[in-house]
Amino acid sequence: MPQPSRSLVAALLVLALATGCTVNRNIMFKTPLDYNFEAFPDSSSKAKALILQPNDMLMFRLFANDGFKMIDLVSEGGTREAAFLNRITFTYTIEADGLCKLPLLTRVPLAGKTLREAELFLEGLYAKYYNRPYVQLMVSNRRVVVFPGGGGDAIVVPLENNNTTLLEALARAGGLATRGDARRVKLFRHHADGSRTVHQFDLSDIEGLKHADIVMQGDDVLYVQPNPEIAREALQDLTPIITLLTSVVLVIGVIRGFSR
Repeated sequence: MPQPSRSLVAALLVLALATGCTVNRNIMFKTPLDYNFEAFPDSSSKAKALILQPNDMLMFRLFANDGFKMIDLVSEGGTREAAFLNRITFTYTIEADGLCKLPLLTRVPLAGKTLREAELFLEGLYAKYYNRPYVQLMVSNRRVVVFPGGGGDAIVVPLENNNTTLLEALARAGGLATRGDARRVKLFRHHADGSRTVHQFDLSDIEGLKHADIVMQGDDVLYVQPNPEIAREALQDLTPIITLLTSVVLVIGVIRGFSR
């Protein structure tokens, strides 16, 4: 029986690699070397504050007289007063157009403001109906999706703290994975006008510390690019092919042995 030619074996190897290769297929969001990343406004005060955006769910409280009644209820204590204090907390959603429907005010623009800016804005509007109004706002549904650099793994990190930083989000995701490249930490960020910006930070040395305190916003995606593992993954792809070819050669040898 004739032996398979080397050209045939080589062709089979190339075809198998071309059709079944999985080398680094779990690396997402690849960017060309000349990709122009957006500069991050480190000096901006809003870079260090949570910005309201569409789909945010706001826990809303309103008191008159600079919040005197709220302090009075807390100081008195007791289950009845505490239950009443909880009942006067309501939740409202910022709609897709950036407006939020609130009592007495109908729909008001809140997207794009910091929490403090929104509180002051609402206090000014409610001044028509209340004496020295006191407004409290808190976002209850914020989260960040973190890809720590392992390739296919991802973790959803809820923003329980309104000032959760980039470094805290990475820490809550378990830190950088073994394959994670600290030089290529990408941030995909939505904005109130519906646009998205792409930023990249180098956290591999102490100079990257200036980016560690960036405050995470709702629906941010933090992606640590994995280092390619070409040799290991190529070997994983080639192992079953080599095993198959070895088995074929062995079978041919056995057949030839019996045919003699």
